[in-house]
Amino acid sequence: MLGAGAPGARGQYSRGTGTPGRLRVIVLTYVLVALELTCLFMRFSILPYLTRQLGLDSVAFGYLQTTFGVLQLLGGPLFGRFADQRGARAAFTLSFLAASAFYLLLAAACSPSLPGLALLYAAPLPAALAHGLPAAQMVIADLSAPEERPAALGRLGLCSGVGMILGSLLGGTLSAACGIQCPAFVALVASLVAAVLSFTCIPTSTKGVSANAQATPPGAPKASIFDLKAISRLLLQPGVLPVFLVKVVSGFPSGLFLVMFSIISMDFFQLDAAQAGYLTSFFGVLQMVIQGVVIGWLSSHFSEGTLLRASVLIFIAVGVAMALMSNVLHFCLLMPGLVFSLCALNVVTDSMLTKAVSASDTGTMLGLCASIQPLTRTVGPTVGGLLYRSFGVPVFGHVQFATNVLVLLVLWRQPLPQKRDKVG
Repeated sequence: MLGAGAPGARGQYSRGTGTPGRLRVIVLTYVLVALELTCLFMRFSILPYLTRQLGLDSVAFGYLQTTFGVLQLLGGPLFGRFADQRGARAAFTLSFLAASAFYLLLAAACSPSLPGLALLYAAPLPAALAHGLPAAQMVIADLSAPEERPAALGRLGLCSGVGMILGSLLGGTLSAACGIQCPAFVALVASLVAAVLSFTCIPTSTKGVSANAQATPPGAPKASIFDLKAISRLLLQPGVLPVFLVKVVSGFPSGLFLVMFSIISMDFFQLDAAQAGYLTSFFGVLQMVIQGVVIGWLSSHFSEGTLLRASVLIFIAVGVAMALMSNVLHFCLLMPGLVFSLCALNVVTDSMLTKAVSASDTGTMLGLCASIQPLTRTVGPTVGGLLYRSFGVPVFGHVQFATNVLVLLVLWRQPLPQKRDKVG
């Protein structure tokens, strides 16, 4: 590991080089992401039971989830700008300290002797700054050559799959064996350990000398982290807004379906908690294989534009299948296509967007990208619930089909501007 006083901890690494220090930082980044997502899925496994224990109904639970979404939506771009200006070490450390504060409040809310409801509603506040995945994406983008970037970002899918499977397993096992408070304490300790590793082993900056010079020209005042105009101007740079809109619009219908999936699995598929857990694990395994292996292989043989169009085409096919499905077996058969489209869309657009902006702005750009999922979680329960009650499960397939047909027509009529599109 690199120590805080080692030359690599203070300096910068050049992109695409195979230096041992650079490789150690990349491996540690993957480990930190797996740790963060393991804690996240432990939280998912206990939060519904905690809200029920505290007497909240499904409506109040929805309000709590919306609060999480809004705060992370607002915090994502600001965190990205903080990462660009303060560097990778500060970004990772801040994210894990914020996560530690969240899990501390969550663990305290489990205690009968404390005001659990107030603590539960206070817990989302520090979570607004818990954005370890965008910080990791920034580090990977900074330390990878442009032609290696889709594969390098895709390997984060392995971390997501590990976190999904391990977190769900640990959350259920620990809460059953030691009580609902135990997973929150384990996540608290793990987040504190990750914060220490981040502060001692992650370099101050991963952007390189030229990017740092570009970010702060000599004699110029240091830009504010809260400069919203600078954040919005990033979207107006050439080649950014079209790709960003494709990322938002194409993935939104699937996001709606996934937001409602817990309800659909109970009502439509008639699954119990254990069966739903197996289905989630299957999803995690698919994500590990597809994003961690398949996307990397495809990115070395096809251009980013080709992969983006392929993801939209498969979204269309999955939409048709989703509109026709009637049981969980049908869903298992269409799930590989759904996971492939989601993974390809996210990896390719993240790669294209980080190439379209300067190296000094990759963190801010990835922070904007990280706000898309909280946006879906914010509006998804309301929009998805209304669609589900009014039209049933097939409506999600219809919306996905229609939306992605329009996206595909736009992509064919007006090809996206690309920078170093060929990655093989």
